[in-house]
Amino acid sequence: MNENQPETATATSPAEYPKELERDASLKDGTVIHLRPIRPDDAPGLVALFDRLSQQTAYQRFFSVLKRLPPAYARVFANVDYRQRLAIVAEMVPPAGPELIGVGRYEPADATQLAPGIVPTVAPTIVEVAFVVQDGWQGRGLGSILLDEVLRAAVARGVQRFRAFVLADNYRMLGLLARRTEITGRKLEEGVVSVEFRPR
Repeated sequence: MNENQPETATATSPAEYPKELERDASLKDGTVIHLRPIRPDDAPGLVALFDRLSQQTAYQRFFSVLKRLPPAYARVFANVDYRQRLAIVAEMVPPAGPELIGVGRYEPADATQLAPGIVPTVAPTIVEVAFVVQDGWQGRGLGSILLDEVLRAAVARGVQRFRAFVLADNYRMLGLLARRTEITGRKLEEGVVSVEFRPR
């Protein structure tokens, strides 16, 4: 899935960290992972997560070939206001310390049109969502969990309409959206499917 280019995203003043979005969740195999809202200090963890992605998974997420996630991108991704922009991370806590294994997020579809430093007072009309799960954790139910958590958080903040840009050959993500959301529109253009949907 794709989202607005980080260098054009708008920095906004953060709301209070939504601790109520923190929880543990069990995957299909019983493995327990921790979910929480992203924090500014997650930027290095996002770079490390990208380094562990296969080339295919990275391409499906960013629609381009990146050798490494630039730190400037990571800083923008990690700094959200928890209202107009929000991301949920999934992490494991191995002996060496917490490790990010997946991220789901939403951004206003018209984020690039906002003036710097301006925070809208109403919920966006439609938001774009994007997800990535580390390869070794795919197929275990984490994508479904992240999708549900992001949609739940967005709806609680007044969002009702969602859009995702998905590569046409990313059948796993297209299937996930078809199973867990109500599709209201689809458009294929140059190998990318624009999917509009609502929570079920």
